Amino acid sequence: MAVVDEGTVIPINIEDEMRGSYLDYAMSVIIGRALPDVRDGLKPVHRRILYAMLDEGLTSNKKYSKCAGVVGEVLKHYHPHGDSAVYSSLVRMAQPWNLRYPLIDGQGNFGSIDGDSAAAYRYTECRLTALAEELLSDIEKDTVDFIPNFDDSTSEPTVLPSRIPTLLVNGGEGIAVGMASSIPPHNLREVINGVFQLMKKPDSSLEELMEHIPGPDFPTSGIIYGAAPIREMYRTGRALLQLRAKIHIEQIKTGKRESEAIVIDEVPYQTNKARLIEKIAELVNEKKIDGISRLRDESDRTGMRVVIEMKKDAVTEVVLNQLWKLTPLQRTFGVIMLAIVDGRPRVLSLRELLENFIDHRRVVVTRRTRFDLEKALARLHVLEGLRIALANIDEIVKLIKEAESTPAAKGELQSRFELSEIQSQQILDMPLKRLTSLERQSIEEEYLEVAGEVTLYRRILSDPKEIDRIVIEELEEIQNKYGDKRRTAIEDNGEEIDLEDMIAEEDMVVTVSYRGYAKRISPSAYKAQRRGGKGIQGTKKLDGDDGDFVSELYVASTHAYLLVFTTEGRVHWLKVHQLPEAGRTARGRAIVNMLSLNENERVSAILPVRRFEEGKFVVMATRNGYIKRTDLMELSNVRRGGIRALSIDEGDHLIGVRLTEGNSDILLSTRSGMAIRFDENDVRSMGRTARGVTGIKLDEGDLVVNLEINPHQEREVDESAELVEGVALLTICENGYGKRTSIDRYRLQGRAGKGLIDIKAEERNGPVVGMTQVSPNDEAMIITTSGKIIRIPVSNISLIGRNTMGVRLINLEEGEKVAAVARIAEDESKEEELEETEKLH
Repeated sequence: MAVVDEGTVIPINIEDEMRGSYLDYAMSVIIGRALPDVRDGLKPVHRRILYAMLDEGLTSNKKYSKCAGVVGEVLKHYHPHGDSAVYSSLVRMAQPWNLRYPLIDGQGNFGSIDGDSAAAYRYTECRLTALAEELLSDIEKDTVDFIPNFDDSTSEPTVLPSRIPTLLVNGGEGIAVGMASSIPPHNLREVINGVFQLMKKPDSSLEELMEHIPGPDFPTSGIIYGAAPIREMYRTGRALLQLRAKIHIEQIKTGKRESEAIVIDEVPYQTNKARLIEKIAELVNEKKIDGISRLRDESDRTGMRVVIEMKKDAVTEVVLNQLWKLTPLQRTFGVIMLAIVDGRPRVLSLRELLENFIDHRRVVVTRRTRFDLEKALARLHVLEGLRIALANIDEIVKLIKEAESTPAAKGELQSRFELSEIQSQQILDMPLKRLTSLERQSIEEEYLEVAGEVTLYRRILSDPKEIDRIVIEELEEIQNKYGDKRRTAIEDNGEEIDLEDMIAEEDMVVTVSYRGYAKRISPSAYKAQRRGGKGIQGTKKLDGDDGDFVSELYVASTHAYLLVFTTEGRVHWLKVHQLPEAGRTARGRAIVNMLSLNENERVSAILPVRRFEEGKFVVMATRNGYIKRTDLMELSNVRRGGIRALSIDEGDHLIGVRLTEGNSDILLSTRSGMAIRFDENDVRSMGRTARGVTGIKLDEGDLVVNLEINPHQEREVDESAELVEGVALLTICENGYGKRTSIDRYRLQGRAGKGLIDIKAEERNGPVVGMTQVSPNDEAMIITTSGKIIRIPVSNISLIGRNTMGVRLINLEEGEKVAAVARIAEDESKEEELEETEKLH
């Protein structure tokens, strides 16, 4: 309801009233407080602070004045908001790590890049920088419009004349109602060169503009990682830029210990250095980053230097990747180039930003020239009157002497010599000294000079090219006076040298413990031994206080991917060379420190993959007998937090993953000594989220322990035929017994059967712990729960039939059990080395 006058009530819909009031409020915030103007690049509070300081005479060549006085003047005349809002804006304009080109010269404590607050405004002092004065230049020449302030006691400019493209040079941020602006800063010299390009060639392409403006230039330097988003930002006004710290690697010596250190020289824009250091320390304490031994800040007045020392066995590249991923050393800067254009918010491209600035400068130069012309015409008018007076000085003196009063003399002058009121008044006010010959000559010279100015101003106003010439000249002056070198580097991640290019491709033994510690070891670290040998220590005993032991062992190239499958059915990526290379007795590093795993998520299987390509499949098996086949390309785009590889029932988990080319047989072996072989095409290819189908029917209490694949071959099985060397299955039991059986002894069956007896898993042998496919030239690697490893030639293990007891393969200590088995395929040089070792035995 609304009361118009006494006795009259007009009904109003409250929804309409609320909607209208909210829109009015939103537009007030958008236009009058939160967003920068495209012309001078300033929000109202910044504009009011600069204008108030100019009005008080706080220019760069004057002494500093208390910030409290500036804040008071701004609140009193222009900005009816809180003093903290005004002072925080003033402080930001004085901070060189926030503004690429500070507009206020501060004296006192104005905070730090570590996030320290500025001192209270009663302690700090300020004045304008010389660059800020360029934003206010010619404001007294009617170059911009003025409006009444909030209480009509004075007026304020709606925009500053700004000789500088401030919106691009210093950037801008603001959060309004339903919209936000985030514009990165740029290099002054580069932006002005872009303005020149567009003024000289208005149809310039984006590529031509980017030859002059390659990208943002942040006050804290750093690196923009990836050039493609910059082009998108300039084309659409929106993008996500990846900012990185600038670092270098040093070899440092602490006492007798030498190690590598990551040294941070520059941080990304708007990164708090102190909080960055706290975050790194927190990740180290939480063991999410495991390779850092010391962390210290050595920054001083000469520059930034944060030193991150590595542990002795740490892989610096891996730690650095973790820092990029988990800390603000790499951060995303969201760009929305939103500004006020003609009273409305608009997202602008690079071209539009430059065009609006150019148009603004043309308007300012035109209005200034018109102002100067009007002033010159007024002066010329006065000088014309003085010339008339000097030419008729005797008559004018007589006229003035005979006049009854000043108004009468003025009237006589106007009627007798056809002068204007202004001219006649100037003649009456002219001192006697102007009658000397020298003064008469100076009036004549001034007249000719002003007449020339009038001609010049009229020519400028009549020719748009002259306006542009002046704009360019003034920008060149700004460029020469304030331009500096680019600080921020731009790296195209598509052209970077891949770390793999600097790493030799070679096979590595990859071990993973039950608790999730991983390492890579050169296979040459193990000497060949005969069957039944005691073995050598392969890793530290892990069944101590935490009961850990080595549970997985793989052989993979340093250039291969490791698809890491977890208990939650997700898959993550690692490269083999990212794992720490360690000695036989080293524990390795926790995989959780290299992956983004959820709480309680554990690694359950790892698949080495050389490259992703069409026509290959990933076969997965679970301990409850489920089998699943998925196209390899389904797993080629793993996100930071991993992706779903399969759905797993409660109580079940993944026990094996293999890569096939679509024409293989699948072999599953169980803890009780059963095995089944079936065609992989019995299992249709499924999507990533499917659970799979039954691979083998298990007796109560039995579990699947291993998955193998084998290419299709003749499947007719003759149990009485003579055993022939070839592809075989090596089965190993918990108590160190095992056997090698030709694969042709396992006849093809249908999926979901009970399978055949593979080995007698009785008391002597114990349960089956692993089955692996081997060839006569291979070597087998057997690892125990105490961390002991034995490497033996497969040819030393006799071929025997299926459904047998097997022979002893490794001598175990009391309480020691076999944990895992894997094979190593040897090349010719290794075979020769192996023969020499055999002779020694």
